[in-house]
Formats: sequence, structure tokens, C-alpha cells
Amino acid sequence: MNKYFAICPRGLEELLIEELRSVGAEELRSTHGGVHFSGDWAVCYRANLESRLATRILWHIVTGPYAKEDDIYRLAVRQLWPNHFAVSRTMRVVTTAIKCPLKSLDYVTLRVKDAVCDRFREDLGERPDIDTRHPDVSVHVFLTENQCTLYLDTSGQPLWQRGFRKATVDAPLKENLAAGILKLSGWQPGEPLVDPMCGSGTFLLEAVQVALDRAPGLDRAFAFELLKRFDAPLWASIRAAAEARVKPAGPLAIHGWDIDDKAVRATRRNLQEAGFGDCVRVDRGDLLEIEPPAGDPGVLLTNPPYGERIGEQDELAAFYPQLGSALKQRWAGWNCHFFTADLRLPKLVGLKPARKTPLFNGPLECRLFGIRMVAGSNRKGANAAMQQA
Repeated sequence: MNKYFAICPRGLEELLIEELRSVGAEELRSTHGGVHFSGDWAVCYRANLESRLATRILWHIVTGPYAKEDDIYRLAVRQLWPNHFAVSRTMRVVTTAIKCPLKSLDYVTLRVKDAVCDRFREDLGERPDIDTRHPDVSVHVFLTENQCTLYLDTSGQPLWQRGFRKATVDAPLKENLAAGILKLSGWQPGEPLVDPMCGSGTFLLEAVQVALDRAPGLDRAFAFELLKRFDAPLWASIRAAAEARVKPAGPLAIHGWDIDDKAVRATRRNLQEAGFGDCVRVDRGDLLEIEPPAGDPGVLLTNPPYGERIGEQDELAAFYPQLGSALKQRWAGWNCHFFTADLRLPKLVGLKPARKTPLFNGPLECRLFGIRMVAGSNRKGANAAMQQA
């Protein structure tokens, strides 16, 4: 049984535990920004293939105490790196730390690189080449105040890189964060979903994959395929099973709008190149003016602009009350969710969120505000469906 650590956006740890449990992971334990778990290689392969929330899956090699850089070197040089990957593979070392007393993480990275290369020289008489941009193998070093942990990356490129999104607009969400927000919204396949500020279509792309039961890693390669312990027949069977369950693409109750023609074109292109062009309708439209799709209400989910500059903040302060009016007039019965770093949104919109979920977009603290627009919210009295802020 191997030990692993799955990295994820902060705020999604508990959802990631559920996801990893579904692929057979055991001994699950969350921490800030990730989940520790154990499992065999099949669990590792499935976690990489199936996880919509993880950023990468790291295989735990060793943990030991340290006081200075030489201790970290000695810990690293004792590991049997030639048993894990071939000397012909290119490699790099990545170091991260919390409360580390050492002066230079770059020096730690250098010492671990030296240790790995020295071990190869001692055992094989030659050392692997270094490639800091596109390595075959990545050794990850994590330092706490007095503990050093060494991992090997089993993912390669970050797992949020699904391989779909070719066209982007300003400040796109990473796919794994978008997938987590979609999960938190409560949306289920078959239920109508609308993103009225769709940008490059990240929410829409993630929703289509969920609706079609399509594993997010089907179109990409993984670093575990380059490790010595790679079990090619096992991986082929896991991948074939995931491919077999994918539903055929067809029209879904998923609709995107954006007021920006460039964003509409980007979303349409991304959907088309992913093979989902017939699944989602995307139109140009202003959230303050568009009408909901005909039929039963569903989930409205969007990532409005944050307003990082003062002028933009003033524009948003004027926009939010109009947004509140549009929601009350047109979106009764819908569950509306807004992911934003602008914590003024509920007050200025004039609607009280039923849920406020703290999340992080990289280092930026955000909230997912959930506002239930119960039918009848324009009427006063007992049937009024929405609490005013």
C-alpha cells in the first residue's frame, strides 16, 4: 500500500475526500490545500484519471527530521531513486515550505538535486539530466518547521489541464476550481444550468463532462507512465473502463451567455474542439436583460468581475443593484450562485445568501454566494421567497 498526497484548491478538501474515496482511496486525511491518502497503484491511476478537483497526485517516498540543509541531503541520498525511474529520464526538484527556518529554499532544491544525482552516480555510474521546464520526473520536497517529506509526482502537467480549453479570456478559472464550485452549487446532470457570464466557458465545459460521465483525464498523459513501477496492462484496463461508460454527446440543458463577443467566440471554440459543440447553446447577452430558458428552473452559476481597480469597483457598485432587480424579476425559482472576491456583492445586490462558502482562487480569498430565488419572490407576505439583506 502506497501513501499519497493530493493537492487541491483551498476550500475543496472535503469534496476531494469524497472523490478519492469513490476511486478506492483509504486512510483519508485532509489538511490545508490537500488530502493525504493511501492505496495501491490502481488507486493512484484512477485518482489521476478521475479527479475533477485535484491539482496533482504526489507519491510519498520518505519523511524525516532535519535541522539544516545537510540533513535533507542525507535523507534524499539514502533513497533508491534508480529503482523509481530510469537514468535516461529528465528530472527537476520542486520545493515548498511552511514555517521553514532555513534561509534559502533554492539551496534546498539544489541539495536535493545533488542527492538524487549522486545516488544515480553511485549505483549506475551516470546521472539524469535536469529539465526545469518539461521534465519527465519531478521530485517534490515539502518542509515544515522540522520535518522534510520527499514525493514523486505521478501527474506531470497539473490535473486541471484537461486539454480542452484552447481559447481564453482575461482571468480564467482553473478547471479544478470550477469543478469544485459546480459541485458546491448542487447542480445535477439533467437539471438546467446557466452561466450568464461564461468567459471562456470553463463552468460549461466541466458541466458537460459531468453530464456525459466523462473522466477529465481521458485526453492526456500522466507522469506515472514514466516510472519504473508503471503497470501498463492495469492502466489500459482502467482507462478502457472509463472510456466505455462515456455517454454519447448530444443537446443538454446547459446554456451560456456573455456580453462580450470575444468571450462568446472563445467558449464556442473550446466546446467545439472538445467535441461538445452540440451539447451547449452559447449566445451573446446581457445578464440584466436575458430571459431564462423555457422550462423548469435550475442553477445559475457564474464568476462575475471582481473589480480590482477603483473605477471598476464603482461600476460594480452601480451594477449590483440592477443585478438584484433582474434576478427578482426574471429568475424566480432558480438557485443562483456567484463566485467572487468582491464581498460586497450580497449587500449591494440586496439579497441574502442562503450559503457563503469560503474558497481561494490561488492566493485570492473568495466566496461562493448561494441565493435561492424562490418562486413568488416579487410578492409580499408569506409567499415572499427571498430575504432582503
